[in-house]
Amino acid sequence: MYEPIRSPSVHTPADDADFPHRSREEELDIQLAGHLAALLAVTDELGLGAAGDRIAEQVARLRGAPPARHAGLTDAAPTDLHSRAHALAGRALLVAASRADTTAAILAAIRMDAHTAALAGAAPSGQLVGAH
Repeated sequence: MYEPIRSPSVHTPADDADFPHRSREEELDIQLAGHLAALLAVTDELGLGAAGDRIAEQVARLRGAPPARHAGLTDAAPTDLHSRAHALAGRALLVAASRADTTAAILAAIRMDAHTAALAGAAPSGQLVGAH
């Protein structure tokens, strides 16, 4: 009554594919480096040199090479830049936590706190909120 399928399914995994496969850790490294590089660009635009240097160190550690740094000015308001930086730091924190990268997670949390303080008009303390 039914005719058998004559060709392989498109849902069959390609085990013998000739392209390189990455591990989950490698994919998370790439993703984290991307979020931190985007955060670095916004940080440099805000003129936060010391914070940018710390972020650049982490990007270099993850990529194996120092990131290109330039202040590509967007003429965005500082409030918008701080909001964007806060969101990018949050994304970096999630990826760093999922790959158990404590150094990057702490850096991202500190940057989130700093941008939250900047948005609230307070001076950032450089410490995590609630840390003892």
